[in-house]
Amino acid sequence: MQTGVLRVLRANAASWWRHKELRRTGQTGQAQRLERQTVLRDLGYLRQAATVPDAHVICGEGGTVLHLGWTSVSTFAPIEHFPLSALAVARGTPFIDIRPVTDVIAFAKLPRVARDGSVDAVPSGAGRSVSLTTYIDMVEKLGARILNDPRPRQST
Repeated sequence: MQTGVLRVLRANAASWWRHKELRRTGQTGQAQRLERQTVLRDLGYLRQAATVPDAHVICGEGGTVLHLGWTSVSTFAPIEHFPLSALAVARGTPFIDIRPVTDVIAFAKLPRVARDGSVDAVPSGAGRSVSLTTYIDMVEKLGARILNDPRPRQST
């Protein structure tokens, strides 16, 4: 793992209000243990983001979500204030910025991304799922911006 990644994760863990409070009250050892656990957990999330086939980050007006198959990590903040997701995107995880999407009804009707890589034969009805690339095609038509696009490049 790169030193810069660890530095960001450690700084993020140390800035959490609970860890700061432990340090303030003299419980430095407990704060350090919790910070190490947080860093190790976040490293696990970054490894998952690099290995899960349909892992992706979505950022909208309601916050940022790092989707890792059956697990997701979220915050009520834009990606700029969520170091874990920002690191995942910097390391190549697909990023879907839905903040430019204005048709919230059409967006709400989109199917979900398949969690385990499998997709429904007929992508319609409640609980339907599609591949990440199909989902990106759909959401891009609504105005979303895509970074680290996993779709094969097409020559024009």
